[in-house]
Amino acid sequence: MATNFESVYHLSQLAYPLFKASDIVFISSMASIVAVDVGSVYGPAKGAMNQLAKNLACEWAKDNIRNSVAPGVIWTAITEGLKNYKEYKEAFESRIALGRVGNPDEISPVVAFLCLPAASYITGQTITLPLNEKPKEGNLEDCAFTEQFPG
Repeated sequence: MATNFESVYHLSQLAYPLFKASDIVFISSMASIVAVDVGSVYGPAKGAMNQLAKNLACEWAKDNIRNSVAPGVIWTAITEGLKNYKEYKEAFESRIALGRVGNPDEISPVVAFLCLPAASYITGQTITLPLNEKPKEGNLEDCAFTEQFPG
């Protein structure tokens, strides 16, 4: 909790005067949205971060402090070692509609967009990347995207 939520909360409070002329985007995780079979503290801590983004968006909206981004598994220095573990890699990829793990350069444009004037009306949202999970057994009802946007 200290690393994934409390640090964000305390740094936000301390840096609030500096944020007044700019945007803030928290980097959350898909583990805050969907259940995963590891990290029973990680997911709830990131979920708390998402809620913090919503609350701060209300409290600090006048200062353009608005959103968070929740990527799925992204190949970074921390996750790089998992590439060598076939079962983990396949488990990650089997849940992603695109069938592959993402890269940081696929997340950073979304963060940059949220800081642009064009995104100024997007407030208190957690943007999930990728947007959906792969449907299980061909059932589109299991797809996170259709749960959020039925039809």
